[in-house]
Amino acid sequence: MPSHAPAAAPAVGARAWLRFTDLLANGQAVGRLDGFVVFVWGPLPGERAEVRITEVKPKYAVGEIVTYETRSPHRAEPFCAVFGECGGCQVQHLDYPAQLAWKQQIVRSALQRIGGLGDVDVRVPVGMNEPRAYRNKMALVVDPSGPETVFGFYQARSHALVRIDTCPVVLPQLDAAIAGLYDAARAPESAAALREVKHAIVRAGVASGEAVVSLTTAQRSAAVAAAAPAIAARIPGVVGVSNSYEPRTANAVLGRAMTYVWGQHEMEETIEGVRYRVSPASFFQVNSEMVGRIFRFLAPGVSAGRAIVDLYCGAGTFAIFFAMRGASVVGIEENPAAVAEARANAARNAVEGRVRFVQGRVEGAVAHAGGKRALAEAEIVFLDPPRKGSDEATLAAIAEAGVPNLWYLSCNPATLARDVAFLVAHGYRLGTVQPFDMFPQTGHVETLVTLHRDDARTVRLPEREPTRWDDLLPAWPPPDQRG
Repeated sequence: MPSHAPAAAPAVGARAWLRFTDLLANGQAVGRLDGFVVFVWGPLPGERAEVRITEVKPKYAVGEIVTYETRSPHRAEPFCAVFGECGGCQVQHLDYPAQLAWKQQIVRSALQRIGGLGDVDVRVPVGMNEPRAYRNKMALVVDPSGPETVFGFYQARSHALVRIDTCPVVLPQLDAAIAGLYDAARAPESAAALREVKHAIVRAGVASGEAVVSLTTAQRSAAVAAAAPAIAARIPGVVGVSNSYEPRTANAVLGRAMTYVWGQHEMEETIEGVRYRVSPASFFQVNSEMVGRIFRFLAPGVSAGRAIVDLYCGAGTFAIFFAMRGASVVGIEENPAAVAEARANAARNAVEGRVRFVQGRVEGAVAHAGGKRALAEAEIVFLDPPRKGSDEATLAAIAEAGVPNLWYLSCNPATLARDVAFLVAHGYRLGTVQPFDMFPQTGHVETLVTLHRDDARTVRLPEREPTRWDDLLPAWPPPDQRG
């Protein structure tokens, strides 16, 4: 049989013309030089460019653009002055319909390649009407080392700071908060306090206009407590300031402890008629508009008296929505502060009689008698785990209980595919795969997957809502555009 020698690695400094065929979730374009994989930031699939090799590893190389020969018809002009330097966005240079088509392919590829699921029907992603100014939370890095305190985000692929004076993907209220923080850093009554701060987290409610600020310091700060009213006065809509301290690592955004130093503990948000009070440290989805789209998509499957178990329920975002539509819900969450918020939010929406929250690690809770009973009675299990996904103990408990319907919401296609493969191997059939663009301009995508047992009554969900982008989505991957 013929032998196939591995492709020879290029030398650092070598130049070559490459055509790019793929785009990774981190924004790197993929090309090949005589069969050897080369990653480059900046190009789009279908483009051809001259590249200089900057780094060589055993199985791949990294390059930088020298000049372009061809440009993709889907290339867009980035709308942020620090795009490509700041690590917050990866694909502002890709037009929005192409972003949606690309994310559809990311989900499909993960389910096929990692999940081994063959020809998967992945629906067109639900996109935003206006894919900018959507994030309801920002976490700024603070650098007081120079003559002026600087606020920013980490540089792509490093912990170097990129100064930020404005950010077009956060809510306008949060964009204005950046200027307010600079004003506070210059003001005599608050400048010294902000020089103790490592991170500034601001979260705002779209519906209420309320915002809360958390300032992270190495230790509990008397200066931050004293300056909190002055800092709040310079940031639009702020109703509360907290001091987070004792971070576990040097780059941790929040500390292990928190004290509320001025005003309220939480801000308010309302989504599809559900009221939430949310603190700076709570997990709450960063895109309120897209949460509403997911609510409307799930609503036809939630009826009065339907038993639902919500795993990794956080502050009760979905559990309370289900309960408000008449379902009987058990929510399980590890974080005790989140459980306390969830219970308060249930009372705020007058559904505490229909939803019960259990504090504990999910894998432990579903193994105990109460958790087993809740699973055995459930018609639907809803899972919204962190990026690392669920775990085999939890998934096995669900399968063993014979839960007829699963709704799995994930922000990580790789771990979603892994967990779906486990569930399919344990008797479940894949149903709907519906991505939602929770994170426009980035390589991240939220995906809702439904699974059901063949012998069970399936809770069917509707077709997606049409969006203004539906007729504009290109084929992806794009056809060969080399002339």
